[in-house]
Amino acid sequence: MAQPRILINGSKGRMGQALIACAKEAGLTVAAALDVGDDLAAALPSCDIVIDFSHHSATANVIDLSIRHGKALVVGTTGHSFDEKNQLAARSAAAIPTVWASNYSVGVNVLFHLVAEAAKVLDDNFDAEVVEMHHRFKKDAPSGTAASLLEILMRARDLKESDVRHGRSGITGERTKREIGVHALRGGDVIGDHTVIFAALGERVELTHKAGDRAILARGALHAARWVFGRPTGLYDMQDVLGLRQSGITP
Repeated sequence: MAQPRILINGSKGRMGQALIACAKEAGLTVAAALDVGDDLAAALPSCDIVIDFSHHSATANVIDLSIRHGKALVVGTTGHSFDEKNQLAARSAAAIPTVWASNYSVGVNVLFHLVAEAAKVLDDNFDAEVVEMHHRFKKDAPSGTAASLLEILMRARDLKESDVRHGRSGITGERTKREIGVHALRGGDVIGDHTVIFAALGERVELTHKAGDRAILARGALHAARWVFGRPTGLYDMQDVLGLRQSGITP
């Protein structure tokens, strides 16, 4: 199968630059490299697939234009609310093949799979907490990856977004079984660390992934672009791309 021509939206950001470098390394054609404010509509005819790592405020327009021009889409932009993400993903999936993942690292997607499996075995006697750390320049919190981990846990335990505790301060009272804590740390040049803690009386299970190179995300997104090229219309994620979709509660 011919290699797809790729349009990178958000090319001036850290991920955009990593995508350009990794595409060259992989011998893939970057038909256009744009940023927010550039003329996406004019560039779309020259590509087969759009990879978007721009800004969450631009996602709706990226989806509408990709649908209009019939281009497959890979979305790595984070910062959407749960409802906004679900609505946008559904709109895209109804019209074009779309891969939407909060993290394109192979290792992180194995973490998603392991957390889903652990959540099926460890009941609410194991308190679930999510801790993430990123560089000082990151603008959204919690990270999109942490949000995906929360979704996995919420589905496993039949919880709602209102059951999520974003940090704790003051006299909060005892921790209930119907809550999940999420804690966002920021500092230095940390690319991305994520830990899910299952803590019971007398024992604790921790599942952790640490990223040391942004290229792992870029390579995963490019792999997703090659994978989705020519696929039927619908919504996919890296669990599909990597063949990991076995649990009904993966993100």
